[in-house]
Amino acid sequence: MKKRALLIGLGMLATQPFATAAMAGDQWSSQCDIPEAVITKIQSQLKTVVNLPDHNGGIFAPNRMWSAIVDRKGQFCSIISIGDAWPGSRAIAIAKAETANDFSNDGLSLSTANLYAPTQPGGSLYGLNNSNPFNPDYLAQNSLSPNYHIASNSDNWGGGNGPKVPGGIITFGGGVALYVGGKVIGGLGVSGDSSCADHAIAYRMRKAAGFDKIPSGVGPGGTDNILYAAAGTTPTGFQHPHCFPQDITP
Repeated sequence: MKKRALLIGLGMLATQPFATAAMAGDQWSSQCDIPEAVITKIQSQLKTVVNLPDHNGGIFAPNRMWSAIVDRKGQFCSIISIGDAWPGSRAIAIAKAETANDFSNDGLSLSTANLYAPTQPGGSLYGLNNSNPFNPDYLAQNSLSPNYHIASNSDNWGGGNGPKVPGGIITFGGGVALYVGGKVIGGLGVSGDSSCADHAIAYRMRKAAGFDKIPSGVGPGGTDNILYAAAGTTPTGFQHPHCFPQDITP
């Protein structure tokens, strides 16, 4: 029954008339299990979120950002950028999407911000960062159009045609799982500002797009929101350190 509800939910979203932000020549790949309209709905939130008055507590105004999406299998689906985003943040955004997808399920959602403390030396998940190496084929930035890309069968990454699993583990803020009908359909990862601002942006994008109905979490109020350690203290449990005095909890 849950599987049927999930399929119905995705089907309804795929038929909605969302504006397509993809550049000419971009193609949708059947190898990504998330419908193109859903990808577009999520990614279209970035422009609004980076221009919010509080600037997500970040360094830049507006925020300069990469945003990536993977499906439940971990297959690459989409990458976009806005502003003069750091080139190195492209791979980080993809890895954050992978991490949030990899470690969330229908019982518990873990954002990458939730994984900071347990992956530090002495933590219960120390060593997790070495478990799923990032595929270096996804570092080839000239394989993408400048601002928007949806994976296509012409993408020769991972030693073959079409989307593959990029891998990568990032355990600081900026990655959240995407939910439909109580099930994970993939992950969203953003990077380009402080890790605290990155979390705020991903969290707000997911909520605005309507893919935030998580089952439970280890963050404030049973969510997967960022849980800050008190200033000057070492993060424990599922806490994340502060980045700047202007940090926000979205």
